[in-house]
Amino acid sequence: MADLEFTSQTHGVGVFIELRKRLQSGLLIVGKDVARSPADVVVTGGDSSLLIRTPRGELSLTLPAGVTFEQGSCIPTPAGESCREELHFRLRISVARRTDEETSDSVMETLRAKETYCFCCQGCTTRLLEDRVFKRVLPLPNGNWNAIVDDWCCHPDPFAKKLLPRTEDCLLGDTFLLLSRDSSCEQTLTEEVSPVGSEDSQDPKKPCRRLALVSCKSCSSVLGEAVAPETLKLYITQVVVEPAVGDRQPEASLNRPLFLERVIAARLLGLSNSMSTFHFSVQTPDGKAFLLLWLLNSDSIVASVPETCVGGEGSIGSSSLQTPSSRALKLLYTVCSDTGIQQRDIVTSWEVNAIGHPVVLPLKVCEELLQVMDDSNSTLPASMRCMRSYEVAYLRL
Repeated sequence: MADLEFTSQTHGVGVFIELRKRLQSGLLIVGKDVARSPADVVVTGGDSSLLIRTPRGELSLTLPAGVTFEQGSCIPTPAGESCREELHFRLRISVARRTDEETSDSVMETLRAKETYCFCCQGCTTRLLEDRVFKRVLPLPNGNWNAIVDDWCCHPDPFAKKLLPRTEDCLLGDTFLLLSRDSSCEQTLTEEVSPVGSEDSQDPKKPCRRLALVSCKSCSSVLGEAVAPETLKLYITQVVVEPAVGDRQPEASLNRPLFLERVIAARLLGLSNSMSTFHFSVQTPDGKAFLLLWLLNSDSIVASVPETCVGGEGSIGSSSLQTPSSRALKLLYTVCSDTGIQQRDIVTSWEVNAIGHPVVLPLKVCEELLQVMDDSNSTLPASMRCMRSYEVAYLRL
């Protein structure tokens, strides 16, 4: 049985499919190790499924509810420079009216006042804080408001004072929560002062500064910062926030890459929808850009099945496209430290034109996110891995 989950396998892609719900169309790519010519590939539809028949066997993909394949619509198309390794096909789908599957379960959108929540370390599931009932859950100004305040005012910054929560408040930033400490913090959290930024920075406006990093006492994972004596800043990639129900442990802690992928995907989608932006600059807390992301679309349904998992000995492979694991954001990305000429031009253009809404994450999380995106990229057919000097990745929602 072939698993739909993205893997970091480097061998050839046997079958790749991307369905676009808004366009009601799809792209099917079959590796030539699986089928030598278009005549070897037959695509038919069943009850909520797509059956791909090749000389290596059959692959049955279960489609999400409301999505059906239009019989006879799959036709071969030119594969361009990849014609020696890949067969390309276009197909049409029918999509029923959108349902609440389009909604996000991001912690930023589910936190509510007057409900009880527990806060656990994502790494080891330790409960970090006493169960909380917030009187107010309020959004903070978006990530770059402080950088453009000079354009608003002709006198010194009137917003220089930190925005801090009251005892029963929870303030929501783009990638973090601000909330007050409680009596349990002494037993569950540790604090360490760490320098952030470069002491020899050429920018006098960005001197070396120090952060009070807050970590889980059980597993030493960095969770956020102590921005004031009684205020914690916890990154949403480091904690699991769930309604308090007995002693239930958060399941997301079992798979760190998948948790990170879904949290970041949901946050990017939320920011894109609320701010009508598609460009993001993933930055470390000192404001240094680490990764540039360009969101192309959020309606993709994707499956990538390795060549070694397709058929073989007349067997039938089965893979599931059921939501939510298969719904994904399609992104272009480039690493800011890349020394390639074209990549440096991209980074410079983004900086000069102030492109990219800042998404601030700890350095280690930035590196983890890059690994997740590189792993996704490695599962794609060769013809799909690059676009306009960017690399391509999908982040599952």
